[in-house]
Amino acid sequence: MSPNASTSGGGKKGDFLTPGRLTVAGIGILGLIFIFENTRNTKIRLLIPEVTIPLWMALLSTGVIGALCGAYFVRRRK
Repeated sequence: MSPNASTSGGGKKGDFLTPGRLTVAGIGILGLIFIFENTRNTKIRLLIPEVTIPLWMALLSTGVIGALCGAYFVRRRK
């Protein structure tokens, strides 16, 4: 084994902050800023009833549902 080969369990502290993770964190922060800047009420039709909720709540719940669906399909692929 070469001296440069990485070993399991001996990761460095900097391994956690990869460019991909920083990019995803930045996009997530921008998404949250967008969600919480839109605070006015909006009407949403849920099949039959029409509800009035803050737009940030609708955006956040849609994002959470999308993230859960994405996590489910990524987990099933492995």
